[in-house]
Amino acid sequence: MLHIRTSTPDDIPRQRELWQLAFGDEGTYVDNFYNTYYKPERMLLLEEDGVVQAMTAWFDTTFVVPGRGEYRAAYLYAVATHPQARGRGLAGRLLSGADGFFRGWGIPAVTTVPAEPSLHRFFGKNGFRECFVHGQHCLRPEERRETPPGAPPKLEHLTAADYADLREARLAGTPHISLPKEAVAYQAGACALTPGGGLYALECPNGAAAVCAEGMESGQLLVKELLCPPEDLEWVLGWLSPLLPGWSGIYRTPEGDAPFGMLKWLRPELEAAWEWSCTAYLGLAFD
Repeated sequence: MLHIRTSTPDDIPRQRELWQLAFGDEGTYVDNFYNTYYKPERMLLLEEDGVVQAMTAWFDTTFVVPGRGEYRAAYLYAVATHPQARGRGLAGRLLSGADGFFRGWGIPAVTTVPAEPSLHRFFGKNGFRECFVHGQHCLRPEERRETPPGAPPKLEHLTAADYADLREARLAGTPHISLPKEAVAYQAGACALTPGGGLYALECPNGAAAVCAEGMESGQLLVKELLCPPEDLEWVLGWLSPLLPGWSGIYRTPEGDAPFGMLKWLRPELEAAWEWSCTAYLGLAFD
């Protein structure tokens, strides 16, 4: 018998087991989720005969579409099924059940970031369509920009709240997912796991840039989000290496067309009115 429900604190050990089996994340990374964002209602579980076999966390976000409106959106995260229970459609059943919870909570949209191409197909079979794009760029060492002349600018550590505010200011006019400060605090915790990682403001010639630097498996830093005045991009790239010595040369921006995240409308009138050729920016996904 299958049953879908919200979690309880007693479920945390099983959730952590599924997380480790599915993603292999170290304890400190998972600890960060439970220390910064977790609440029982933010995790949905599928039980089979009383045993939790699948789960998904969700972040309570806002889909901001300039000129159209703002829509509460559930961002699915850490969708996992126990390896011994895979291949029986349990994850699909969980997603369908989650939709019922979200409708009941008045949430009209669901988003997710598939970790690999096959998962884009899986989520597509469960009602999601491509929507969110970004640009992922990589500067090889020989392509690094020369350091601009003048005194080094200040790379200022920001609190999660201040970063969230700067992020919204930089994304004004762009269709995007707006993150609550609790979710940005989770990102800040993930950044702090690697030396040099963090949420930063960089004062540029034409305004402040938002820089999110997170560690990769290699130990180098990924600039997971770079939001700056377009005319300052080359200037910023010239300063990132000296300011972030562990930077890998990889950075992400809203400008690009690489598929990244998917969208499902839960209200038929919103789905019918949405122009699927339009794209938006999700950005700080916890991929």
